[in-house]
Amino acid sequence: MIGITGATGKLGRLVIYTLLQTVPASDITALARSPDKAADLAAKGVAVRQADYDRPETLDSALAGIERLLLISSNEMGRRVPQHRAVIAAAKQAQVKLLAYTSLLHSDRSPLAVREEHVATEAALAEVAVPYVLLRNGWYLENYTGSVGMAIDSGSIIGAAGDGRISAAARADYAAAAAAILTATADQAGQVYELAGDTAFTLAELAAQITRLSGKTVTYRDLPADECRAALMVRGLPEPIAARMIASDIGIAKGGLFDDSRQLSRLIGRPTTPLSEALATALKDRPINAH
Repeated sequence: MIGITGATGKLGRLVIYTLLQTVPASDITALARSPDKAADLAAKGVAVRQADYDRPETLDSALAGIERLLLISSNEMGRRVPQHRAVIAAAKQAQVKLLAYTSLLHSDRSPLAVREEHVATEAALAEVAVPYVLLRNGWYLENYTGSVGMAIDSGSIIGAAGDGRISAAARADYAAAAAAILTATADQAGQVYELAGDTAFTLAELAAQITRLSGKTVTYRDLPADECRAALMVRGLPEPIAARMIASDIGIAKGGLFDDSRQLSRLIGRPTTPLSEALATALKDRPINAH
């Protein structure tokens, strides 16, 4: 039995749909804070159980009978460590045979501020001694394709990443990697995978690609952190989100999201999704006008 936490999130749902291509639905359990949001998964024959990171009392029954578990990192910054610890403790109690955790690319040496909660979770896994494998994911291409419209409308991308290169991959690529690990016949306990896109790009190159594909000129404006935060807030981003974006950009400028090992493409048996393809998909519903 394979269990997926955060099953109604974008990554969790993709992992389950990927698993369904090779695994009987009866062997998959969707673990979700709000099971009512998993009607599409239940309709496929997937078991749905409530599993709330903030309610440890839901976790023991949720993980009963689960042999392989994917712990998808919580998106609640500042609360991840206790939430993750609750799941890890329940996995130990349930005698889960393998726990796969979606950590951060090169978390052991990353300059990104978000590394701290991932490092603490990795330490908790070692401390509790659940058999585990680390899926250290890089950035999603969707982190950038989701704001293509804003870039086109404003004519620029604002950031503080300098010439830092980003080895991003599509969310579906990371989902395929998780599915591959959860169904692997070889023992995965103790393995650490640094997962990233095959080809890296700078934010200036991102802007150039959007320009080429959309027919609208988009430039990259590299700004000092304070100026960047103010400019992002002018564009409507709440201050906490703007601050997180800048903190990430500073880490990118230091090489925090670059990786050329191609472990991800080897794991999934195909090249990762190119930036141009992801952008073309994001742009397909927008009118493309010539200069």
